[in-house]
Amino acid sequence: MVQKRLSDSVADDIMSMLAIEKRFLPGDKLPNENELSEELNISRTTLREAIRILVTNGILEIRRGKGTYVKEDIDVNNLEEMGFLAEAKINAKDLYEMRLIFEPEAAYYATIRASDTELKRILDYGIQIEQKIKHNEDRTDVEQKFHKSIVKATHNEFMEKLMPVLYQAIDKGVILSKKKELAIKDTINDHKMIMEFMKNRNPEGARSAMKIHILHAMEELRIE
Repeated sequence: MVQKRLSDSVADDIMSMLAIEKRFLPGDKLPNENELSEELNISRTTLREAIRILVTNGILEIRRGKGTYVKEDIDVNNLEEMGFLAEAKINAKDLYEMRLIFEPEAAYYATIRASDTELKRILDYGIQIEQKIKHNEDRTDVEQKFHKSIVKATHNEFMEKLMPVLYQAIDKGVILSKKKELAIKDTINDHKMIMEFMKNRNPEGARSAMKIHILHAMEELRIE
């Protein structure tokens, strides 16, 4: 029974590589069994079971003598509809709570401590996000850079160590918001508000704006 649960969890990890990290695209070959089991820190038996689950569900295919491939006809953006990203919402709840605790304070300290150059970088990334949204382009990378540049501007190395957690939350937020126009519209407005307060060196305003931004996202993505 424990083995079954572990293989389900590994199947979810592989799904995240496809749907959230976009590490493997339709038609791509997965790393060999030794590499992947080592990376995920699991036995090859557990990995085989996880792959079997994903083959059964039409996500992966095993080509005899060639290896395991992502099926060419799957649409990674619609995996949520197939029920595979239900986990993303559950995990997103914990991650967004972390953002709610952490990011408003980061915005507060960054507003006080950012150099003029750092502040300009933050504002530039904010504008790039708006452009990406308007042109319907993937904004994950620039969204990460926007939030990372705010955290770096706190000049607190321990805050920077939390960045990988932040990235996971941002990635999942972007995936879950793709079909929700209100969430996208609020992202633009909220970012403008954060940027305005930071530009005016108003730390209390920046803290509140960041809190509102994350609460908006939680509400619209139905993360409760």
